[in-house]
Amino acid sequence: QVQLVESGGGLVQAGGSLRLSCEFSGRTFSSYVMGWFRQAPGNEREFVAAISWSGSSTDYADSVKGRFTLSRDNAKNTVYRQMNSLKPEDTAVYYCAAKILGDQSQDARNYNYWGQGTQVTVSS
Repeated sequence: QVQLVESGGGLVQAGGSLRLSCEFSGRTFSSYVMGWFRQAPGNEREFVAAISWSGSSTDYADSVKGRFTLSRDNAKNTVYRQMNSLKPEDTAVYYCAAKILGDQSQDARNYNYWGQGTQVTVSS
């Protein structure tokens, strides 16, 4: 059974940075596309970014392009999410997700496993 354990997050001022990690266990990490989603209060879960199994290809939501970076280390079974130039509108619970094989997807319904989520709060 795949498990995703998230760490990082917290409170940061606008313009600041945070780094989130997501550790994968239970299956072969390099067989999974990894996704990154967020959900703000009252909103639906939205796509942030995704990375291919090899790490050679990434896809980002327009709202975070140039500010957020998704990367993975297959030797450490970990995906890293670097968030720079944070804005108050980035405040949300952030989730990592795993999708077996195939291409990156922006649709949360295509992901098979989810982390517990971690709160990111950006103050103005």
